[in-house]
Amino acid sequence: MKKFLNLFKNPKLKAVIILSILLFLYTTICAISYAENVSTDIAESVFRLHILANSDSKEDQELKIKVRNSLLDYMNSLCSNCKSKEEAIILVEQNKEKFREIALNTVKENGYNYDVKINIGNFQFPTKNYGDISLPAGFYDALRVEIGEAKGQNWWCVMFPPLCFVDISSGIVPDESKKLMEDNLSEEEFALVSDSSNAEIQFKFKILEFFTNSGLITAKN
Repeated sequence: MKKFLNLFKNPKLKAVIILSILLFLYTTICAISYAENVSTDIAESVFRLHILANSDSKEDQELKIKVRNSLLDYMNSLCSNCKSKEEAIILVEQNKEKFREIALNTVKENGYNYDVKINIGNFQFPTKNYGDISLPAGFYDALRVEIGEAKGQNWWCVMFPPLCFVDISSGIVPDESKKLMEDNLSEEEFALVSDSSNAEIQFKFKILEFFTNSGLITAKN
């Protein structure tokens, strides 16, 4: 500490240290601002589905997939023609009990007595790939489905734009879904989610993930 304080006795060195500290603070503030703005803008155009299994047992994970498939079948007929996130949320809100009924029936049909909880809220998500589209970590509005104790591994997808229906064999998102996302995002934001192989974009994803995980980007009230 004494050696560090002695450095400030040299006027030129003192100026360099102060400028370096100010530059670091400026860069950090800019990075936080960028991460928060981009995360918010992307999140405002996306409505997601989040399913939590009862546990990590093989049986409970298999049940989660069966519940997922049942919900996707219903969701496809309900939300496939939505043109905005707001429209998708309204439809889901109006049919929330139907989602729960479908999930609960699937649980019972497979011989389990787990309860199912359905909730629409703003939740934290990690970076996630959907075919050739990637969404950065952040807080997103989502329909959360909790099976039983909801202590198992999660499953995520996107209800709007409809990215849940990606062709798994090709890993390609339908052009209609991309067009909906492109219409709702800035040019930079769309490039961010549609070209995650780019080194610069990967770095920006890391910035978003770091500030989300550190609590500097928080959920909406």
